[in-house]
Amino acid sequence: MPTNNSPQQSQLAASEGRIQSVSRRKFLIFAGASAGVMAVAASCNKDDDNSNMNSGVDLGKDDIGILNYAYALEQLEAAFYTQVILTPFSGMTDGEKALLSDIRDHEVAHREFFKNALAANAIPGLEVDFSSIDFTKRDSVLGTAKAFEDLGVSAYNGAGKLIKLADYLVIAGKIVSVEARHAAYIRDLTSNGSFADSTVVDAMGLDKSRMPMEVLSIAAPYIKTKINASNLPTS
Repeated sequence: MPTNNSPQQSQLAASEGRIQSVSRRKFLIFAGASAGVMAVAASCNKDDDNSNMNSGVDLGKDDIGILNYAYALEQLEAAFYTQVILTPFSGMTDGEKALLSDIRDHEVAHREFFKNALAANAIPGLEVDFSSIDFTKRDSVLGTAKAFEDLGVSAYNGAGKLIKLADYLVIAGKIVSVEARHAAYIRDLTSNGSFADSTVVDAMGLDKSRMPMEVLSIAAPYIKTKINASNLPTS
């Protein structure tokens, strides 16, 4: 475990500070003003080609692997909400646009946090596939947003026990609480009062939890880049 003065921990603290200080205008710069989706990156690097061309982008192992796993999901969500705001669905109110813009900003901040914290260990930008989403229609957009947010919360819940470094676990807890706020808002937009219903919260008052392989399988239709999660911890 790094000491308080280690480069890794200093970088972690610096990256966390960026989440608190980056303005909405800077978020838009991070997100990009062109297509609103993540830059396309090769799904396999040269080493992959030499060893196993079907292995895909390796998330890595231990805490680095879990951080890359979270980074992949944040890339997906940031790309989605950036597109939502670039091409608002028919009938989107000013209030909805403002709050969905806030969610976009949060997701971009999360994405940039993981990118900066991982530094040279970060996976490349992933190519997304939103061809199944009709961004002009409210039901299509909000239905997808609900699925993404519920999935994100369950992903962080499931990955928490796999994280070894306490500092990373603290950050994951701060991020999942924000994702849960997003999920509650989106759920109430789709069906008022469903923010914490029995489909996501069990009889003991606990939210759903999913392990990485299940989460990545659910997210796979929206990510073109092949991901190799075989080295992630499982317990």
